[in-house]
Amino acid sequence: MNNSYKGKILISTPDISGDIFSRSVVLIIEHDAHGAFGFILNKKNYFLSENMKHLLGHEIDVYEGGPVENDRVFFLVKGKPITSEYLPIDENFYLTEQQEEIVSAMVNQDISKEELKIFTGYSGWSPYQLDQEVQNKMWTVVDLFQLDYTSPNDHTLWKKIMQNLGGDYLLWANSPEDVSLN
Repeated sequence: MNNSYKGKILISTPDISGDIFSRSVVLIIEHDAHGAFGFILNKKNYFLSENMKHLLGHEIDVYEGGPVENDRVFFLVKGKPITSEYLPIDENFYLTEQQEEIVSAMVNQDISKEELKIFTGYSGWSPYQLDQEVQNKMWTVVDLFQLDYTSPNDHTLWKKIMQNLGGDYLLWANSPEDVSLN
């Protein structure tokens, strides 16, 4: 492993078509010799989001973190940690699976829905797999210091980042989702 991508953003290239990673923006949470894991920031699960609305009485978006362990729920939270167990992402964000503590904090208004993002599942890579995919240009690694991970990022996030990268990325940003139609 040459570099750790921990804390960086991966932007999928349009060569990855037809699966969950097509036009994905992934935040890498951990990356070391044992592998990597992160969350897709821009793939909202409309079915689960609608179910949460009926269950809680107000809208809460749920995102597909990736194809691994979809029965697990993760919370990416902005601000000072309020849960007993958490993994710091940076000075502004942390990750937790403490569902009861998060729900309690929301009920007590210690945290707002704008300060968190809910994921089902995660994106995972075996040792050196992510390095190989980056080398094969399946992903572009980006440092984004001003991205609010908890904002309601949708399918337009990928295009916005590609446009901001400029150059050849503008061609990809403006290509159709099915690149074979181009």
